[in-house]
Amino acid sequence: MKMKLATMVTAAALSAAVPAMADLMFPSLSYRTGPYAAGGIPFADGYADYFTLLNERDGGIGGVKANVVECETGYNTEKGVECYESTKGEGALIYQPLSTGITYQLIPKVTADGIALHTMGYGRTSAKNGKIFSNVFNYPANYWDGASIAVNHLLDMNDGSLEGKKVALVYHNSAYGKEPIRTLEELAKKYGFELTLLAVDHPGQEQKSQWLQIRREKPDYVLMWGWGVMNQVAIQEAANIRFPMENFVGVWWSGGEHDVLPAGDGANGYKAVTFHNVGNDFPVFDDVQKYVVDTGKAAGNGDQIGTAVYNRGFYAAMLAAEAALNAQKIAGKADINAADMLKGMESLEITEARMAELGMPNFGPSFAVTCENHGGPGLGAIQQWDASTKTWSLISEFAPSDGQIIDALVLEDSMAYAAENNIEERCN
Repeated sequence: MKMKLATMVTAAALSAAVPAMADLMFPSLSYRTGPYAAGGIPFADGYADYFTLLNERDGGIGGVKANVVECETGYNTEKGVECYESTKGEGALIYQPLSTGITYQLIPKVTADGIALHTMGYGRTSAKNGKIFSNVFNYPANYWDGASIAVNHLLDMNDGSLEGKKVALVYHNSAYGKEPIRTLEELAKKYGFELTLLAVDHPGQEQKSQWLQIRREKPDYVLMWGWGVMNQVAIQEAANIRFPMENFVGVWWSGGEHDVLPAGDGANGYKAVTFHNVGNDFPVFDDVQKYVVDTGKAAGNGDQIGTAVYNRGFYAAMLAAEAALNAQKIAGKADINAADMLKGMESLEITEARMAELGMPNFGPSFAVTCENHGGPGLGAIQQWDASTKTWSLISEFAPSDGQIIDALVLEDSMAYAAENNIEERCN
């Protein structure tokens, strides 16, 4: 008995001497309010639910619990920066601001503070160049990839030729909406199509004049870079003028259920580019139901699982968790810091075998990140809306963008940024 008591005392003393590891902190700069909440809510729910799943099912990441700290931005750049400043000192490992405006403001801040910024499918596209942007990542695809993948789809629809075709871009009149313009201009030169630019001012409810112009000029195809209510209005206006929906292709931020449902049958056949899969037919979602929803720990009420933007938030969290796990392996410790996380992200490799292990087979493309390439291979697919079943489905495989065009633009823009900010190339 005395020996047993002594052993207990020694164990207690040792546990007191070794402090418990702090949670791995993942800030969520969310927007559940404001004109873009329809997309912000499911993304934030998917992001939070994935980490909750890891905590409840696996005990966290490498034995350390993940702590998702939400800070409401309302999709407002100033509030987003305030959220960053108020949370960065709490051990933040990575920021995913879900806003191009906030991203542009945070790039110099995270670089100075040594924290990773992941802008998956948004933000500053040329951050793909890791030689210049040491702390910013935008794998597995960026806006310029999205523009090229959309054009590649139009090429597939026309036996490889767009010569003489008319393509209109309906875009949100902001830094976000303007991102694909330069790429589309270069692609128009290369493939011989005529490009018309139609800006839509925030928040996007007024589009009568743009769609009257489309009805008058009769473009063969319409591409869209929208977000929030702008998407709903555009799809309804397209239906009103009987524009053929199979010729209307949005970027991934214009491809949510909330974008197409208001138009009813009129949205049938509408398409969007995506860099991840759609629907809830993945084994991992059975675990989400069991460990997260059924236990009352879901961020929402559990009815968004499998929707396009929920899946995107879920995917973003999975990539962050995999980078953290990779960082733990590299560092040889579980209680990683921001510097460790950067190393984990810069050597992250996502294989189909690993996706299958995670219960997410073919959920997204396989890719590897390097010091030089923070953007991955630029793979994307096309999803299409079926109004009768109210579901999206992939109608293409994940395929690459036009590297010849994209890589040249990334190099040009990133080097201009380096010159403006006196940044020397790294990875040499």
